[in-house]
Amino acid sequence: MRCVQEKSMLFGMKCIILAAGEGVRMRPLTLTTPKPMLRVSGKPLLQHLLEAVPDEISEFLIVVGYLGSQIKEFFGGSWHGKPITYITQNEKRGTAHALSLCEEYLKSENMFMVMFADDIHGSDGMRACIEQRKPSILVAHVDDPRKFGVVEIDAEGKVIGLEEKPENPKTNLVGNGVYVLNKYIFDYPVPMRDNGEEYLPERIAAMIKAGHEFYAVESTFWHPVGYPEDLQKAEEILEQEE
Repeated sequence: MRCVQEKSMLFGMKCIILAAGEGVRMRPLTLTTPKPMLRVSGKPLLQHLLEAVPDEISEFLIVVGYLGSQIKEFFGGSWHGKPITYITQNEKRGTAHALSLCEEYLKSENMFMVMFADDIHGSDGMRACIEQRKPSILVAHVDDPRKFGVVEIDAEGKVIGLEEKPENPKTNLVGNGVYVLNKYIFDYPVPMRDNGEEYLPERIAAMIKAGHEFYAVESTFWHPVGYPEDLQKAEEILEQEE
């Protein structure tokens, strides 16, 4: 009976997708198109992400900002029968601020998934994060971790450190921009950077420092899309997967 109850708790989870950024590194492609709407193999990046989201997710909150009307017009009010609520980030304030805009919608949620809108993922890693039933971070090993949030773990896979884009990384294990979080994330505000933005990985790092447990889950398929040339690489990788 307990197994059935635990399995049922995994379903009905909300997923917050942070899609408000300007995609500066993708210019000139993003001068007229928001980054989540750039196409790979004929589909917007955000569509690839939604197609990969596992069945455990029952509802989406999408935070839009820059050219957000294009996202709303394309996807409308639902995705395969699952409702979409759009939340607008009117100022360029970063990913931690974007998540804070969703707090009102998450008051009754024990756990929820958060992800960035502009990378390509497989379903298995997301599902593994959900099945942890604990706060977790999807991770992968990369050759140059300086462009990412670097993750330190202990022998049991527990996250013991998280540092955003360090000059001297301690490991080559990095976060993939997919998290399972709980309501306590809102108890840890982070300092605003000089550029006026607040970053979600820094808020998670504050939780870890305060003693909250997070676990790393290794991704089985992840392709980051940070620069225009990554779009072609993503198409080639997807063709190999077919």
